[in-house]
Amino acid sequence: MSSTGQSPATQSVRWGLARHVIAATLARTVDGGGVVAVVLLVTTSGGSGWTAGLLGACLTLPHMVGPFVARSLDVARDGRTVLAAACVLHGGLLAAAVLSYPFSWVGVPAVLLIASGVIGPLLTGGISSRLPAIAGPDLVAQRRAQGWDVATYGIGGTIGPTVVAVVAAWTNATVAALVLAGGTLLAAFIVRLLPYAAPHGTDADVPHPVRTLQIITRTGALRRTLYLTMIVALSVGVLPVTAVASAGLFGVEPATAGALAACYGLGGLAGSVLVMIRPLRSDPDAAMPLLASLVAIALIGVLLAPGIWIAAAAYVTAGVLNSLFFAATLAARSEYSPLPVRGQVFVWVGALKITAGSAGTAAAGALVAHTVQLPVALGAMLTALGVGLAVLDRRLSVPAADQNTL
Repeated sequence: MSSTGQSPATQSVRWGLARHVIAATLARTVDGGGVVAVVLLVTTSGGSGWTAGLLGACLTLPHMVGPFVARSLDVARDGRTVLAAACVLHGGLLAAAVLSYPFSWVGVPAVLLIASGVIGPLLTGGISSRLPAIAGPDLVAQRRAQGWDVATYGIGGTIGPTVVAVVAAWTNATVAALVLAGGTLLAAFIVRLLPYAAPHGTDADVPHPVRTLQIITRTGALRRTLYLTMIVALSVGVLPVTAVASAGLFGVEPATAGALAACYGLGGLAGSVLVMIRPLRSDPDAAMPLLASLVAIALIGVLLAPGIWIAAAAYVTAGVLNSLFFAATLAARSEYSPLPVRGQVFVWVGALKITAGSAGTAAAGALVAHTVQLPVALGAMLTALGVGLAVLDRRLSVPAADQNTL
């Protein structure tokens, strides 16, 4: 035992997790603030809203392609090198895009942002895939580590836009984007300090991305993880839009209504803290439908809230429950994935989650013009249907077809 009363193994896990939290937060701060920086750059430079939206989409839509570069995580001799290189490339391409925007045809920064967006999933799901190597074989330690990882998403998603807003107000949007890009260099350095994990197979042993997706869809627990993750992401993706659009509904200023989105974010952070203190103890495959159903109930609370304060409580509750659900999906990805494709599974689910969330936000923007409550109502209904499908799927799954085999 050390002088602190902790075994060397425990200290190693703590130090590894601390480095993971710092690296993941830095990387996800860039992911959370990048779109805001790009949109702000275009609008403050006199560009049109159409151009701002286009360039912002260039950074997020390519996440769909991320799984096709994720195979390198499972075959690399040292996955830390892949992640560090991804951090450097993601930040470098973002910096090149914002620096080229004022001096070139819009297609140039668009291509650079698309390339940056393709790498983006490695900074989200890719870094998360290192958790089992950091936390070790103890299940409780792994799930507590997953709580910390959930927190890095919430912190990054909050700090990123805040850094952009503060730095842009002090200087300009270009400098704000460059500050974000600089954070990826520090993230790359810290990623290299994470514990080493040996590759799970040779190039010949590791399936290609399409085959990995087939494995996900044929493995019952992973299949349910994938579609429940996408459905819940799409459903809660409507909340930032409906928060602002509910100003007239509650008779308050738009800025006050917009604070509801902050309530959702604070709830997400609170949920991640809860998972750290009391990690998930049950089977993730059983926990996911239960937690998704609670998210649906929280959305109904948002829908039926008669006033701003009850709505704020409903948004906080939705954030807490979504974090708990997210932690369960991380546990499922870790525990049900065949080792040779674990990195790809993390990135596949993460990339499709981001795409679904973006679709939910876009759909909410189109639907609130008709009825403010409509996006939330559809989100709650869709989540409830997803829960029903998952419960039925689990009951009908044949154990022999549900094994994690390649």
